Amino acid sequence: MTSTIGEGGARRSGAFRLLKEERLRTDREYREVVRKGERTSTPHFTVYRDFPGGEGRKIGVSVGKRVGRAVVRNRIKRVLREFYRFHKSAFPSGSRTAIVVRKAPPRPCLDGIAGELSPALTRRWGQKKEGPAPCGQGISSSAP
Repeated sequence: MTSTIGEGGARRSGAFRLLKEERLRTDREYREVVRKGERTSTPHFTVYRDFPGGEGRKIGVSVGKRVGRAVVRNRIKRVLREFYRFHKSAFPSGSRTAIVVRKAPPRPCLDGIAGELSPALTRRWGQKKEGPAPCGQGISSSAP
């Protein structure tokens, strides 16, 4: 008997997928983000972001050998991709983001990584506001 949901369940559907168009796919593109982008750091990660415009958003993850063995590096990459999928609002449209892992976090799980990266991203680039404000900027409801 086969399942139509597949491995990973509901996570593989719709907005939770990480499409090819959402990845930094070439070394040139990744290096351009690191060279030209703005930077923020946490104890375990350095995040670079630039805003070339456009509709899409892209992300790249780099984990060097000094972080740990292959099992550790692959786990961190999987968790960082999952963090991106669940927190897409922290990555605005028209941005490219490169995450470099400097050293392995003590808890390479989604909660630990989200607890470290979310506040740093919000501090550096602010929270993306969804939709228009109820009153336009500079418009007061008490104005005549």
